[in-house]
Amino acid sequence: MSNKHFCQGPHCHTRITQDRFLKSRGVIRGRYALFTRDADNYCERGKYFCSTNCESLWLDEHMKNIEQGRPIEFIRHRRESQGYAKVKNEDRWGGQYRIERIEGVTE
Repeated sequence: MSNKHFCQGPHCHTRITQDRFLKSRGVIRGRYALFTRDADNYCERGKYFCSTNCESLWLDEHMKNIEQGRPIEFIRHRRESQGYAKVKNEDRWGGQYRIERIEGVTE
C-alpha cells in the first residue's frame, strides 16, 4: 500500500487526463495526494490533496459543515469514474490519442 492518502478533492476522479486513465478497466481514477504521510511539516495540506485546485473545491463544498462543527467523511478508497476509452485522433494536431466517454455506461 502506498504511503500517501488518496486525494480528498470532490471532483478529482472526474477530470480526464492521461495520468488518471486506467486503460485495462476503462476508468478515470483519482490521484494520490502530493506528499507522503510521514513528510515533515512542510505542507500539511499536501498530504490530503493532489493540487491547490482540489483543496479549494473541497473547502467550497465543506465550509458550511466546518462552520457548524459537523464531521466530514474522510475518503479512504480511490474513487473512479467508469465508461471511458482511449480513441485514436484523426487529425495529427491534437496528439495521437484522446480519452472519451463511452455512451450508455452508467456508474
